Amino acid sequence: MANTKVVLSGWELDNPVIGASGTFGYGKEINNFYDINILGTFSFKGTTKEKRFGNPTPRIAETPMGMINSVGLQNPGIHDVISNELPELKKFFNKKVIANISGFSIDEYIYCSKIIDKEEQVGIIEVNVSCPNVECGGMAFGVDEENVYKVTKAIKQVTTKPVYIKLSPNVTNIVSIAKSAEEGGADGLSVINTLLGMRINLKNGKPIISNIMGGFSGPAIFPIALRMVYQVSRSVKIPVIGIGGISTAEDVIEMMYAGATAVQVGTANLKNPYACKEIIENLPKVMDKYGIKNLKDIIGKA
Repeated sequence: MANTKVVLSGWELDNPVIGASGTFGYGKEINNFYDINILGTFSFKGTTKEKRFGNPTPRIAETPMGMINSVGLQNPGIHDVISNELPELKKFFNKKVIANISGFSIDEYIYCSKIIDKEEQVGIIEVNVSCPNVECGGMAFGVDEENVYKVTKAIKQVTTKPVYIKLSPNVTNIVSIAKSAEEGGADGLSVINTLLGMRINLKNGKPIISNIMGGFSGPAIFPIALRMVYQVSRSVKIPVIGIGGISTAEDVIEMMYAGATAVQVGTANLKNPYACKEIIENLPKVMDKYGIKNLKDIIGKA
């Protein structure tokens, strides 16, 4: 029988399929379609110190084989997540969750990470230093080696749970950024966040998205994400979660061959809310097709 279990920093997951932050909310919406306990886990919506409305609309632009979004980290704020969202989540999700944290200063990253670290429901803290949709934060940290090192080190000094740094692909050399995170004490890496893209409305000649540019995601970026996971996983000694354009069980296996210990499924959920469920159900069948008995055995074997 195919063994789909994987281990992230001592945390054993039933399978490597994780709902990606920003596409899974805090679990309630997708749980209306199916029991999300079948997931390895999921990463909840990017959360900041204060409540954020996000960017002005329009925020979404369609594109072949993907989409561009500029939501801008809309969220209820860290204290609301702890007092309302996590207790609500506990009613229907019996596994630990990945807490996705974002900020606009090192102090804000420290603040949010320190208090979410105390929550029993949180298994991993995923630090978003790579969001391209907000000014004066997110990607401003993720494109600079020194900043990534400083943010990682500062967070590790106030937390006890594993810390995974979510890296931006919008850099000259993602390997050097990954090494900076590892040197700062990161327990793992999430690779990659969205690329920077835009669309123009031909009827008026203006950008479709109010913020002009946004995060480009979907199947079109899969080969880029795969390449970066391959490069990063061979340059560090910590686990990598592969993200970017994954929509099938075959994609999961390919990403794991490249070096990912687990994967996150994002944009596919917005097109098909059953995407993760279908991938999980198909995974053992695809493993059998390719003679794979244990997923752990193929990690980084490309």
